[in-house]
Amino acid sequence: MDAREWDERYARTELVWGAPPNSTVVEYVYGLDRRIPLLPSASGPAPDQPRALDLAAGEGRHSLWLATHGWKVDAVDFSQVGIDKGRTVAARLSRSVRSRIDWTCADITALREAGITGPYELILVVFVHLPADQRRALLTDLAAMLSPGGVLLVLGHDTRNIEKGYGGPQDPSILFTPEDVVADLNGALSIRVADVVLRQTEAADAIDALVIADKPLPEPAPSE
Repeated sequence: MDAREWDERYARTELVWGAPPNSTVVEYVYGLDRRIPLLPSASGPAPDQPRALDLAAGEGRHSLWLATHGWKVDAVDFSQVGIDKGRTVAARLSRSVRSRIDWTCADITALREAGITGPYELILVVFVHLPADQRRALLTDLAAMLSPGGVLLVLGHDTRNIEKGYGGPQDPSILFTPEDVVADLNGALSIRVADVVLRQTEAADAIDALVIADKPLPEPAPSE
């Protein structure tokens, strides 16, 4: 689908994906405060706001959730209608929350041209489905945008979902497995999780592919 088709889809209903963030995203992002020193914690605010990039942000369900938890977020999508709907939802929140989100209408395969360069402590690639060559190029760029210790979370419809799962795109050329994503990263990041996840729907379980990887911290300087 192109941007115009997504504009039409977002315009037809109030919220295509609903307001709550994906439960898998929530589960793993909640655990990041143990691994990223700059994250806010119960003991007080972080010295700097950690930065997140939410690709294909759509109506902003993940960006809004991240912003309410102290993240500074770049929300990027090629649908202007989706971006505008995200801004509308954000306008109902406190000024401190909505000021943490920068909304950008842009092609996610041309981030640098849109001025999206990082570094980021977290990058979300959630239900982004591209042809294999474009996916590989995007993931290579994203790995370079992570700050040391930063985390890349990739979640999408697994290739096996067509035959054994439910819903989602039916074009195998844009689906992927965890192994595909690991191969695309080609050692650029440390792989922490590479697995399939079952996601409940109203009809049956869907099969998602999940990869979580991080950029290693620099080696400490040798003591004299």
